[in-house]
Amino acid sequence: MQPEPLDGNAIVYADGAFNTPNGKTAHGLARFTKRYRVLGIIDRRYAGQDSGAVLDGKPNGIPVFACLQDALTQSAEQPRYFVIGLAPDGGRLPEAGRTAVREAIEAGLNIDSGLHDFISNDPNLMEAARRYGVQVRDVRKTPDRDDLHFFTGDIETVDCLKLAVLGTDSAIGKRTTAWLIVHGLQDAGYRAEMIGTGQTGWMQGAKYSMIMDSCINDFVSGEIEHAVVSAYRNEKPDAIVIEGQGSLMNPAYPGGFEILAAGRPDYVILQHAPTREEYDGFPGYKLHPLQEQINAIKVVSGREVLAVTLNHEGLAPGEIENACRKVTQETGLPCFDVLAHGSGELVQLISRYLRRHADYPR
Repeated sequence: MQPEPLDGNAIVYADGAFNTPNGKTAHGLARFTKRYRVLGIIDRRYAGQDSGAVLDGKPNGIPVFACLQDALTQSAEQPRYFVIGLAPDGGRLPEAGRTAVREAIEAGLNIDSGLHDFISNDPNLMEAARRYGVQVRDVRKTPDRDDLHFFTGDIETVDCLKLAVLGTDSAIGKRTTAWLIVHGLQDAGYRAEMIGTGQTGWMQGAKYSMIMDSCINDFVSGEIEHAVVSAYRNEKPDAIVIEGQGSLMNPAYPGGFEILAAGRPDYVILQHAPTREEYDGFPGYKLHPLQEQINAIKVVSGREVLAVTLNHEGLAPGEIENACRKVTQETGLPCFDVLAHGSGELVQLISRYLRRHADYPR
């Protein structure tokens, strides 16, 4: 029986973006979320299809609808939330999306958005929200400074395996891989916790989360540390997996430095798409070679990359194993495609590094 979601039923808006890099929030929610029970995805291009079959070739029972009206009339259950599943460069809401938000408000749905274009700053939409009695949550709004934490050094008290899932680019599957590792460890009988560092991780219900690009720079390290330390003290896990953001050398989304410095992982799992030649969304900016990115992680943090996880975009199913072999030949590291083949082999590798807790019966 499916556990009750934290917040309720939801329709996810991704019109024109599903199954593209600009739909990665919708992709995460179609694959997994504890926060909502997703009733459907909106994208007219795939209307009538199963979202899992479109995204991963694996049906998940979540249909794609052409519009909100279709979702409302064709769903067996009524939604409570309208979630913006778009993740475009710059985080701006297109005009068609603004119209869709108004339609959702008028249908009595609460609005959750992870964009930088805050719904709560639009006086017309907020007046409509008040009139129809719905809640608007802008997940990326900067928290009040009084609610933020500064780095203390308490991270040194965390005595369990810490893994950071970083990437060679943005929008490359770091969050999905992090969840698959957490679920794989849990299925193997270990206690594992996910540290969400972006809006989609929060929307997926990561209990210990901070949203890195909504945070004032002085407090980013402290918020990462606070999330990791809180997860350790409250849950006593065998492993903590920290979701990465951007990539070390991405010109628009340089990320990972703070996670390495403040999260102080024991090892790094590095997500890589071998068919990418340029940084996502930025033609002319050549992707730094995989080995160079591995070296950069070691220079910055002194930490080793434990394994490479493959993003198989642009590869046929029969090409994945050969692509993994090529990565291993190039780097000397094991390479796994956890989305295509599951996390079992990677979890076996990780389990060698786990420090078991005596108070947790196996």
